Amino acid sequence: MLIDAPRSMLIVCDLQTRLVPALDDGDATVERCAWLVDIAARVGVPVAATEHYPQGLGPLVEPLRTRLPDTAIGAKNRFSAVAAGCLDALPGHDRAQVVMVGAEAHVCVLQTSLDLVRAGREVYVVADCVTSRRAADRELALARLRSDGVRIVSREMVAFEWLGEGGTPLFREVCRDFLR
Repeated sequence: MLIDAPRSMLIVCDLQTRLVPALDDGDATVERCAWLVDIAARVGVPVAATEHYPQGLGPLVEPLRTRLPDTAIGAKNRFSAVAAGCLDALPGHDRAQVVMVGAEAHVCVLQTSLDLVRAGREVYVVADCVTSRRAADRELALARLRSDGVRIVSREMVAFEWLGEGGTPLFREVCRDFLR
């Protein structure tokens, strides 16, 4: 199953100011997520973000917060954004396909993804755009997600599938700006 831009949304999970410094490769993960958020905006894919316990972990990091309106960010205390009920008010909540990025891979990304699969959604976790405090936890999460029906992809796979074809003005624009 390919990721189809008109049927998909992007969720940025819990990349917050007090959490990112503790994450394995945290700053680089934020940069890769921002890259994918920018491509989503260019191809018309709605983007939503979550903040887990923002009074303790702080807000979404600035490189991502500046790319999203406040109405695209949902706060939660449950690890699963589905269980927290915060996705229903966010952009793209009714899309059949969900592309997941963020942290922590073995906690909030995993629990949200598995709940989305249980709810009948097609879920794609972007391997190079998720992280945890420990690399081993990230690897275990990706293995478990894969075995439980989540598709593991790269950010370039997502970009090219959203584009769908080469030779169009949009393809040339995205290649020029993002895929050099």
